[in-house]
Amino acid sequence: MTPLKLLVVEDDSASLELMTEVFTSLKAEVCAVNDSAEAVGIINHERFDGIFLDLEMPNLNGFDLARLVRKSSSNKSTPIVIVTGRDERQTMQEVFALGATFFLQKPVDRQKLSILFRTVSGGMLENRRKYIRVPLQTEVICVVGSRTIRGMTWNLSQGGMQVEASNLQPKDTVRLSFRLPVSGVSIDAMGTVAWANEKRQGIQFTTLNTPAQQSIRTYIAEVEKD
Repeated sequence: MTPLKLLVVEDDSASLELMTEVFTSLKAEVCAVNDSAEAVGIINHERFDGIFLDLEMPNLNGFDLARLVRKSSSNKSTPIVIVTGRDERQTMQEVFALGATFFLQKPVDRQKLSILFRTVSGGMLENRRKYIRVPLQTEVICVVGSRTIRGMTWNLSQGGMQVEASNLQPKDTVRLSFRLPVSGVSIDAMGTVAWANEKRQGIQFTTLNTPAQQSIRTYIAEVEKD
């Protein structure tokens, strides 16, 4: 399985070094940044499984960065852990209102960081699986109104898939039918064409029953494991 990819933004060098060391020892891939302004460009161009933000920093503080994370195309749903020496209820309410997922009280130590990592890693992995795309090449039948279009799939995520099927246009409502490899499970879903170019189309699932959701989750987990 690919290690969790974490972004740690902390202007205190000792804390940044400790967090990097602990998370790396727990098999995570860590991008450590001590400048919040530098973190902005990284947030907008790289996707992470988890983001740790110090609340008190010069230039952009943790509040500002959390807002930018939630507006970014790459990390708008990435779990955010706020790390701070504050313990006021109002501060906690503010960071959670901004979309923070967890709150870690300073001072940090190895035990605190290890416990937190083990607590949040399962949720981070599940969040990753919602958006990770895995290769899938199989026939797909797309029904748009009275038209039936046969095409090929290219990749699959829990939220949708990319296909190669002619005459699909953005905003088309599509009924999809395809089989998952190995298990042979048949998937029937409703979706909307989110984008289309000359070769491929991106379809977002809008209706997917529970057994189909579970089958897709299982398939993605197996591919990711390999």
